[in-house]
Amino acid sequence: MREFRPGETAVRRDVFGRKVWGAHALWVVEGTTEALVVGCRPGAELLVPTTWIEWLRTGDETARLRALPNLADGNWLLGRWTWRSTAHLQWVPPDTWFSVNAFFEATGEGRLTHWYVNFQQPMRRTPIGFDTFDLLLDLVVAPDLSRMEWKDEDEYAHGRRLGVVSEDDHRAVERAREEAVAMIREAVGPFSVDRGLGNWRPEPHWPDPQLPADVVTLG
Repeated sequence: MREFRPGETAVRRDVFGRKVWGAHALWVVEGTTEALVVGCRPGAELLVPTTWIEWLRTGDETARLRALPNLADGNWLLGRWTWRSTAHLQWVPPDTWFSVNAFFEATGEGRLTHWYVNFQQPMRRTPIGFDTFDLLLDLVVAPDLSRMEWKDEDEYAHGRRLGVVSEDDHRAVERAREEAVAMIREAVGPFSVDRGLGNWRPEPHWPDPQLPADVVTLG
């Protein structure tokens, strides 16, 4: 699998049942044995379920609630969307059941607004980036690591009932919860001040990342 250079586009795809559930075009910020670090600013291209687009445009909560049953049934449609409002950095280590995301103001000084631990299947490198699958559970963390709050636990439980989150997934997530919380409490890995991810700024000359035409084609 080829290595990506900083500034190139790498596509994160969420894949369920051999079908793309979502795709996000991102810049490669760095790639090391520790992690692949990717990011974007407003303007990056996405493919997302049309129920999610409907919810964002209308605020209709029933549209969002249709997403999980559609996912479980393998019955969803994708639509084009553009990343908005924030700059976004993802730290995605190999063989790990979570990524660490940093969200920044898209204007002004680009202040770090919060960290976000996204529990997901370990990444699988592809010729266009990497594939994973979002396991619905998240942990929101204050910029200074002083507070953390679990998010979407009801949705995670519903995903388990529907079979979207398997028992093997669940056991791995339980272990990953402990690992992520320990990293936060000890301020290590991506949370380390010395690591510097909380001070990231998008490169102004990099063009907005775009999705390739064959993004939904799985190898």
